[in-house]
Amino acid sequence: MTKFLLAVHVLAAIVAVGPVTIAASMFPPAARRALAVPGDPGATGTLHLLHRICRIYALVGVVVPVFGFATASEMGVLGSAWLIVSIVLTALAAAVLAALVLPAQNAVVEGRGTNPARLAMFTGMFNLLWATVTVLMIVRPGSTTGA
Repeated sequence: MTKFLLAVHVLAAIVAVGPVTIAASMFPPAARRALAVPGDPGATGTLHLLHRICRIYALVGVVVPVFGFATASEMGVLGSAWLIVSIVLTALAAAVLAALVLPAQNAVVEGRGTNPARLAMFTGMFNLLWATVTVLMIVRPGSTTGA
């Protein structure tokens, strides 16, 4: 059962978090291009598509911690420091995405936001948090599970 849960957890992270990370990273440069040429339907369409990818895959991404908790429980590592830090960082990443990145993207899409640099900073924070969680999941400092 552990291998199945771990496989679903890792696949969900790749399939859900990967597209959000990439689309969110592509959004600020696309916003700069769209703001440079107002009314360009191609640029506007790109912004709408990237924002939609971020919103939808963010919802799908809820599967990642659900299967992560199930996997950790099955492995008996719920109290491990590396996992607790990963959980906290995952919650922070989700908060940055939900409270900063997606609303800022929405503001740009609706024509209310004009600061792609600020959005790029939020997106960088989100990406850095996820990169750190990924490293912790691979390295698992202090883990007795063999990494």
